[in-house]
Amino acid sequence: MILFRNVAELVELAEKKQVKIAEIMIQQEIEVTGLSREEIIAKMDRNLTVMEQAVERGLKGVTSVSGLTGGDAVLLQNYMKTGKALSGNILLDAVSKAVATNEVNAAMGTICATPTAGSAGVVPGTLFAVKEVLNPTRMEMIEFLFTSAAFGFVVANNASISGAAGGCQAEVGSASGMAAASIVELAGGTPSQAAEAMAITLKNMLGLVCDPVAGLVEVPCVKRNAMGASNAMTAADMALAGIKSRIPCDEVIQAMFLIGQSMPSALRETAEGGLAATPTGRRLEAEIFGKKE
Repeated sequence: MILFRNVAELVELAEKKQVKIAEIMIQQEIEVTGLSREEIIAKMDRNLTVMEQAVERGLKGVTSVSGLTGGDAVLLQNYMKTGKALSGNILLDAVSKAVATNEVNAAMGTICATPTAGSAGVVPGTLFAVKEVLNPTRMEMIEFLFTSAAFGFVVANNASISGAAGGCQAEVGSASGMAAASIVELAGGTPSQAAEAMAITLKNMLGLVCDPVAGLVEVPCVKRNAMGASNAMTAADMALAGIKSRIPCDEVIQAMFLIGQSMPSALRETAEGGLAATPTGRRLEAEIFGKKE
């Protein structure tokens, strides 16, 4: 039995039961899968371990087969050590760990799709950055992922998490909103504040196109995860400060769906438009795959 269909119902359930959004998602998984609480938590624990390993690997430095991406997470970590970073180390740590994850993905490493492989850096990137500040328990980190899952579930069922269906707003945009909501809950915010963070994040990524150079999940995907992580961190702080989205979260999700529907196919993961169609984009494609006849 599905306990909630949209964000409004999700927040209402959490407030009514006086539990975290994460707990509502755990209860729903028990209902839908028939697995025990222990089994469901163990599965998410394994996902967390995969995320942790991907971040660690990426921070050591990896390079993709194409050579298009790799090493940027290391550059950011080195830059942070100079003490000259303008954005602040927590934000840049989230960005670097998001980049690290997606560089591992581009290098054919193991990652956890959250909600997709192309947007897999945002949730773990922000989680492992705020971990350094909030010092959560292992279970609280697992709950972070369940909160992300709850908001991702709503987007997947009311709009899309596919770049081919709705552009990058559906992938990195959704991941960023999921992360923002989870950061809020981990920091002690209310279910309503988590929903506000999701709305603030997502509405600032509306219309983001999916235009992978050479059709690979590398350029601009890796750097979009970086921006997604920074967007999530900022939106979470805004929500925790008491700032609200004038447009309710569910309406933002609906707007994203309609925008995705109206996007031309050239901007939905086909590599026919946007950055993929630039002269440099075409040159890189030819270098990687050979010139087309």
